[in-house]
Amino acid sequence: MATDPRLARDHRRISTPSNPPPPPPPQDAQSQQRPPSRHNGVDGNSNPANQSRDDGGFKLKFCTVCASNQNRSMEAHLRLSLASYPVISFGTGSLVRLPGPSITQPNVYPFNSTSYDTMYTELNGKDPRLYRANGLLTMLERNRSVKFGPERWQDWAIGKPRLEHRDDRGSVGVEGGVVDVVITCEERCWDAVVDNLVEREGKLNRPVHVINVDIKDNHEEALVGGKAILELADMLNATAREERDKSGGEWRNGASDGGGSSFDDRVPDVLSDWQEKWPTLPALWTLAWF
Repeated sequence: MATDPRLARDHRRISTPSNPPPPPPPQDAQSQQRPPSRHNGVDGNSNPANQSRDDGGFKLKFCTVCASNQNRSMEAHLRLSLASYPVISFGTGSLVRLPGPSITQPNVYPFNSTSYDTMYTELNGKDPRLYRANGLLTMLERNRSVKFGPERWQDWAIGKPRLEHRDDRGSVGVEGGVVDVVITCEERCWDAVVDNLVEREGKLNRPVHVINVDIKDNHEEALVGGKAILELADMLNATAREERDKSGGEWRNGASDGGGSSFDDRVPDVLSDWQEKWPTLPALWTLAWF
């Protein structure tokens, strides 16, 4: 199902487009005010990603995805936003699941309507010592400084303006509801995203690169994975900028003019070069369609 950039750079699976899922439910609760922004990762240290980059002002648009839109995707979302990339994030699970007092007692919340602040308040009220020790409170403190709450990929109305998310970190540039690159953090999430894009039938006729960076779901690995994803984003952005400059500064639908495939053709090579630097984070890639 997957294309391994180290073994088969030229093979792609291009999605064959069906009907999109219904849009997410109204999110009136998003009017709740988030706490003041924090520029830290889950470890509490300042993120160096906000250092200036020689990108000529050109930025690809990114989307990060994990199971619950809590740990891995949110660490990557924060790092990309601090580097001034337009970015949104989602989860692919049916519900948001966080560890509880035992493996059989998880904390479960619905997507799209429950804020990170609500989760923080609830867990802090239940057992602050436990949830501080296992890192959940620190994680939620980071998350609520980034956006309102976890969103579900399958409920995303692709191409619909995201005006209610204007206060999210990284929202500038993705108001139109489309991105150039989707980066998932687990193979089952990659499968879910690709399968869902096939079901949506590519009605916008817009190419999107779907990449998986396999990251273990713990706070330490999320920090490492976030750094690796930011480096991959920088490499992809530099390549896209080169192709844009070759075509006279034009960029449309994530591909350069003059055939629209130069950047698309180079992505597997970029990913292969990145994989050599990050051999412990297995990667997959495919070209799909919005």
